[in-house]
Amino acid sequence: MSTELVELAALLRQRDEVDAKIAAMTGRSARQGDVGEFIAARIFDIKLAGTAIQAGHDGTFRSGPLAGRTVNVKTYGNLHDGLDISPHDCDLYLVLAGPPRPPGAVRHHRWRISAVYLLDRQRLLETLAGRGVTVGTATSLRRADINAAQIYPEADVRSALRLTPEQIFLLRLFG
Repeated sequence: MSTELVELAALLRQRDEVDAKIAAMTGRSARQGDVGEFIAARIFDIKLAGTAIQAGHDGTFRSGPLAGRTVNVKTYGNLHDGLDISPHDCDLYLVLAGPPRPPGAVRHHRWRISAVYLLDRQRLLETLAGRGVTVGTATSLRRADINAAQIYPEADVRSALRLTPEQIFLLRLFG
């Protein structure tokens, strides 16, 4: 008998139990993207769309300087691997990202938020078109683009969104 398979079966049952609890809490699946949308909605006061499969955007900011603007929330292990740019309209991309994976590490990211980025979709599309970059799944961004879009843990001085101490505290819970 394969002890690895016995152990794997037990671990998958445990994961299923945890995933069921997460899904019950969020009202969506326990997939990384759905959990990220739930977290972003709570921290950034986003009214999520009624369904997790709506094309284009995941919700609308309810308050603050971005009130009324649509947002597509992305949750990645690492933004440096590229951004999925949809052909569907939205105003902004809000990206929750974990720490970069060390070279040679197993292809598993721990669930962490080490950085948050806010990108204006139209401005980003214009910048990429000017460089001749084809947009789509895993669109490459320059480090300067990523750094300019960062709002957590450090924000660019030109950022459209300044985080409150409470938002910073809540993000740190996932760091």
